[in-house]
Amino acid sequence: MTTAATPTQAVLQTACLSVGLDAADAEPIRLAENAIWRLPMGVVVRITQPGQSAAAKREVQVSRWLADQGVPAVRALDLQQPVAANGHPVTFWHELPPHEIGTVADVVTLLKQLHALPKPDLPLGKLDPFVRLVERIDAASTIPDDDRQWLNVRLKDLQDQWVSRPKGLPECVVHGDAWVGNVARTEAGPLLMDFERASFGPPEWDLVSTAVKLTTTGTVSAEEYAAFCETYGVDVSQWEGYKLLAATRELRMTTYAAQHAATRSEWRREAQYRIDCLRGRAGAPPWQWKAIM
Repeated sequence: MTTAATPTQAVLQTACLSVGLDAADAEPIRLAENAIWRLPMGVVVRITQPGQSAAAKREVQVSRWLADQGVPAVRALDLQQPVAANGHPVTFWHELPPHEIGTVADVVTLLKQLHALPKPDLPLGKLDPFVRLVERIDAASTIPDDDRQWLNVRLKDLQDQWVSRPKGLPECVVHGDAWVGNVARTEAGPLLMDFERASFGPPEWDLVSTAVKLTTTGTVSAEEYAAFCETYGVDVSQWEGYKLLAATRELRMTTYAAQHAATRSEWRREAQYRIDCLRGRAGAPPWQWKAIM
């Protein structure tokens, strides 16, 4: 008796067949908004959601550009990609050597290298810090209607503020989601990963991801953050635009939790807690938010 493939496995099999790879004995690494699989021959397959073809193409282009610039980063396989499989964009990557999650120091080291690079001739587009937030709020079916309405109003308010945000450092290529989970620490040093949000934009956006872990979630110590600022040469929390960028990052983190709480009941309490924090129901920050993935 054979077991039918799951929808994700069916996509994996179709995508691998199209580029001449064998999906037999593939192992899941992470099955979330994006599905990531490991093939026995040292290849990692990343399956993204329908409609994200441009982001998948951008990931591959940025990876190859970083390789040319000598920046330590995950490397895409040398084949024509992304490929489309059952409506999903799929990309293929060299498997990393043994590694662990990066540190705050690793994040700032890599960001300093990235932000110093000249702008490439790539169609990266402008940073959109609000991408997919409407979809996340719509998918958050377990939160009260009043909270969903508040999240939508908050989103619109931040979008309006973003248009006239204060000027800061010169724009450059930004990672878009720069946190320790997108850095792999190997024996040879840290590597940057996950380029689907890479774009042209304010470098402060990348710096805010770490700053909010001090001021909002309380998951980075004052000492770690001080060292981060010393290495980069800027303390973004002292910038006049910090409040806007931090609030936008907080909204992203909250809607991410709320979206996935709809299908994972163990995350519903955390999702509601984050909403309560933003709505002033849980005291002053930092709030000690817990990871949900």
